[in-house]
Amino acid sequence: MGLSLYLESQRAAEQRTFMLDFGYTPQALLNNAELLGVDPKRVEALIVSHGHYDHFGGLIGFLDKYRSEMRPDLTLYAGGEDNFCTRHQVLAVQGMPVQGEPSLSQWGTLDRRELGSRNVKTVLAESPTVIAGHAFTTGQIKRRTIETVTGGARVEYAMKEGFGCNASHFAPSEQLGKIVDVQHYHEHATCFNVKDRGLVVLSSCGHVGIVNSAKQAQEVSGVQKVHALVGGFHLGATADDQLKKVIEEIKALNPDVIVPMHCSGDNFARAVRETMPDKLIQPSTGARLTFGA
Repeated sequence: MGLSLYLESQRAAEQRTFMLDFGYTPQALLNNAELLGVDPKRVEALIVSHGHYDHFGGLIGFLDKYRSEMRPDLTLYAGGEDNFCTRHQVLAVQGMPVQGEPSLSQWGTLDRRELGSRNVKTVLAESPTVIAGHAFTTGQIKRRTIETVTGGARVEYAMKEGFGCNASHFAPSEQLGKIVDVQHYHEHATCFNVKDRGLVVLSSCGHVGIVNSAKQAQEVSGVQKVHALVGGFHLGATADDQLKKVIEEIKALNPDVIVPMHCSGDNFARAVRETMPDKLIQPSTGARLTFGA
């Protein structure tokens, strides 16, 4: 479970290395990093896509092991304040419909105090942000297609002694301090413009829609050609009729490559295989993908 990507880019003799998301547990992240030969000293920036535990759960443990080896001015780029809100999962009773207010279980919080104590600076990239001259983030993603917000966790808009989030600048006042349905206001995508190929859009989870994410990348970069859609697309629980509409939207983008991971869903992979089989790549843990070589 969880997702973590080790990103390397090169422009002439200039190289950059980033980590995007950090998996569910430190044990999984550290184990995989060692098996893959990840060199923490090369990491120039950290990026978190959104505030779900399966994307940041391994971060603090990774820093505890490797922070002394990493660059002193290390920065974590987050999509916005929403990334630091406490999340809650709805506890379903097997075979029973939920009546009234559901039972909730806390699902973790990305804690800025823990990052600060490890000398990691946090940047809120609510607007598009260039990272180390190679990557860019989309900023807040506009909801402009038929896609709907997916993901059933709930979010608590509250700051308690520096823990949690101060969401007063984007949440309706009546929501502050309450636990409400998540809208993923500050989930962002990480992108590269690959020479002679076009945009590689890394959506991580894509709760606000993979097409919305790609269109946002096109808008902020001015580059229309989409070379690759990569990451989690969060379509596993999507009804067939809605999935067909999303597939049509993706076909209209005309990406060269579609690389579903994590939460994308077997139904999505099957639909791509049926409609765009020459574009589908299904990676496994530890897969290495090269674009533009």
